[in-house]
Amino acid sequence: MAIDTSGELWRGEGFEDLAEFIRECQPGGYAVERVREAVCAGCTGKSFHVLADDVEGCVQRVCVVCGDAFYIADSAEYEDDADLGECACPCGGEEFGVAVGFAFRGDGEVRWVSVGLRCLKDGGLGVYADWKIDYGPTAHLLEMA
Repeated sequence: MAIDTSGELWRGEGFEDLAEFIRECQPGGYAVERVREAVCAGCTGKSFHVLADDVEGCVQRVCVVCGDAFYIADSAEYEDDADLGECACPCGGEEFGVAVGFAFRGDGEVRWVSVGLRCLKDGGLGVYADWKIDYGPTAHLLEMA
């Protein structure tokens, strides 16, 4: 399905729509070159409650099925300074499919991380947090969706 752009919020049906949405948004003003779908390592679930602090660049996802919690990208490094709040869709939904977009510098290192969510209640799409990466090496971040 193509993304539905007819309403106030864009809506999608799956990971591919969310990945396309993140690429369209270009958070931080950088082209998103790779998007990874979040999958629970404990049970392979793809439904999450999400806690985020966009100011600190810290996002944690909690699997709806098994309760496994995981910090996205380098978020664990900032958890002490973060004021995490539960993400919610304007429709009231609090369960999401999660995708993480990565923009790269010319040397191949990650420049920007973007966390996109798709509401599992109404399909609403949004980028709920994004932040700059200003260190290297960064290859490990690609496995931390």
